[in-house]
Amino acid sequence: MSEHIDVAKVENSALRRVRSVDDFCCRYRLGPEEKIRLTRLFGQFATEQELLSNATRAPVFR
Repeated sequence: MSEHIDVAKVENSALRRVRSVDDFCCRYRLGPEEKIRLTRLFGQFATEQELLSNATRAPVFR
């Protein structure tokens, strides 16, 4: 079964916003190695969805 998707709703989604890789790494407290990896992968800018899908963060144990 298929369903109609309203393009206006998809384009205005928060995940479609273009963000700076530097700002994203600062906001999510990613290390310099991860910042370099994401910059090589996407360049200076990418959508928030792409960054969230590709960012890896080391687990923090107490």
